[in-house]
Amino acid sequence: MSSCLQVENLTKSFGQRVLFENISLSIEQGDKVALVAVNGAGKTTLLKIIIGQEDYQSGKVTFRNGVKVGFLSQSPEFKAGITVLEACFTAKDAATDAIAEYEKALLSGENIEQAITAMDATGAWDYEQQAKEILTRLNIQDFSQRVDTLSGGQIKRVALAAALISNPDLLILDEPTNHLDIEMTEWLEDYLSESKMSLLMVTHDRYFLDRVCSRIIEIDNRQLYAYKGNYSYYVEKRQERIALDNVMAEKTRNLYRRELEWIRRTPSARTGKAKSRIDAFEELSTRKRVVRPERQINLGIEASRVGTKIFEMLSLSKSFGEKIILKDFNCQFGKGEKLGIVGGNGVGKSTFIKMLLGILPPDGGVVDVGETVRFGYYSQDGLTFNPEDRVIDVVKKISEDIALSDGSRLSASQFLQQFLFSPAAQYDYVAKLSGGEKRRLYLCTILISNPNFLVLDEPTNDLDIQTLNILEEYLESYKGCLIVVSHDRYFMDKIVDHLFVMEGEGRIKDFPGNYTDYRIWKRAKLQEQEQQKIVRSQSQSSVQAPPKRVYDNRLTFKERREFEQLEIEIPQLETKKSELEASMSSGSMPVDDLMAASVEISNLIDEIDTKTMRWLELSERV
Repeated sequence: MSSCLQVENLTKSFGQRVLFENISLSIEQGDKVALVAVNGAGKTTLLKIIIGQEDYQSGKVTFRNGVKVGFLSQSPEFKAGITVLEACFTAKDAATDAIAEYEKALLSGENIEQAITAMDATGAWDYEQQAKEILTRLNIQDFSQRVDTLSGGQIKRVALAAALISNPDLLILDEPTNHLDIEMTEWLEDYLSESKMSLLMVTHDRYFLDRVCSRIIEIDNRQLYAYKGNYSYYVEKRQERIALDNVMAEKTRNLYRRELEWIRRTPSARTGKAKSRIDAFEELSTRKRVVRPERQINLGIEASRVGTKIFEMLSLSKSFGEKIILKDFNCQFGKGEKLGIVGGNGVGKSTFIKMLLGILPPDGGVVDVGETVRFGYYSQDGLTFNPEDRVIDVVKKISEDIALSDGSRLSASQFLQQFLFSPAAQYDYVAKLSGGEKRRLYLCTILISNPNFLVLDEPTNDLDIQTLNILEEYLESYKGCLIVVSHDRYFMDKIVDHLFVMEGEGRIKDFPGNYTDYRIWKRAKLQEQEQQKIVRSQSQSSVQAPPKRVYDNRLTFKERREFEQLEIEIPQLETKKSELEASMSSGSMPVDDLMAASVEISNLIDEIDTKTMRWLELSERV
């Protein structure tokens, strides 16, 4: 098996901060590899080094000769003024060049025949059709729209389409499922699973990791750890590694203490043997500093008390022009409920919670919120930190500490440590944080305000897996109310007890269960509907006319009429033949009639054969 990519002894640092040191990895043909780590550990930086967008201190990155590489950035950008379809053909090859020349020829009215010939020769017609199909799958409908008029989420989806369409040997993806709804994510899972291309990606979608990846590489403590298997296997083996590391760390610390006592007792005169022991002690001292135990999580936080009345929506309606979000919607929210909201992009999930919070007014109806309710709102666009602030100061501005359920309190610093901000990292400036670290900090500012009703709009975007596990543990033990909008299926399965499924056109289904329960129910429902459709089709086939066909241009009008007439006549002849055969078998037909029927059946068989042969001849041209 040939290697698409070889990374050897790579080291990268920003000033004094070392991201990784002397790391090596290899991507084989057909490999599907995920890169995981806590935010800020260098996942995106490593991808940028591999594709040549970031420099590094030492090491080597080598691609196989002739390998074609595609890349999806976390925050993609396109040249202003180009259309969606043009953005999909930025990769330079014969097919995309032919499409560009064809589009140019159409505009100028010149060299059209030459451009069509080039399109035929390179198979560019199929290429363009594939682009439109993928864009449609990703809910991009207007192919002529300029990319500089698109939202950030739409740009990410166009960039994903462009990466897939380029059909590379090695595809590198940075957070491909961000800004995809669940239907799109499941489609992408199938697409990548069936593809022959090699894959290296950063994603925090754990179901996606489980279903697509065959190998997981973790950046931890500046080193790489490889796990041959999916996400479930990785979780199991990672815990085993950490347990072993902790055992070794304890042994190292004990040995270090003994050697430190010996060093302190040893006289200044050094023998050769003592000198080697001192050198070994120096190496042991280095190892002791590098090894660190796994962080423990303890988040029994006490939510402020909430009364019996939470909120009620009465005859709520909301629309934007002709687009209906809610129509005469009624619901009553109970104490301790944990609700998930799912639906396609643009159906109004964020609008729904903004009306609940009073940020957006409804067109009609009432939202009645209980007096004791204290909302904590995590918004998709809530990152408004001062980049000059330090991490600890951002949290302290909201609260110096937070109450725990056992009556004790956590200081702001201790709380930040629970969310993986080390004491040193707490004094970093916000400007130095990665996108995921800023999201993690924003989450801390919401939780430390001690709300009794959490409203979380896409809280899992850009969060690393460890932070997601911490957040899930917190929410599972959370005593307040919760509404969460998320495309993270794993997260929804663990947290919510029922769903609002927004189906569009103001329709909302209240489903009792988590997301996986809903998908199982929906699949069963679709199968049942499909079966009913087949039964109806079969029962109506005898009385319904056949559907109209699209005919080849080689069929004349007269031949089309003949073909349609044959489809009517042949079944009629078959029916007549069956009736005659039944009469002849009855035993009551007179001899003369029997002889006549026999001749007629013989003629019918000849006629059926002739007409069937003609039908087959014409059908090959339909």
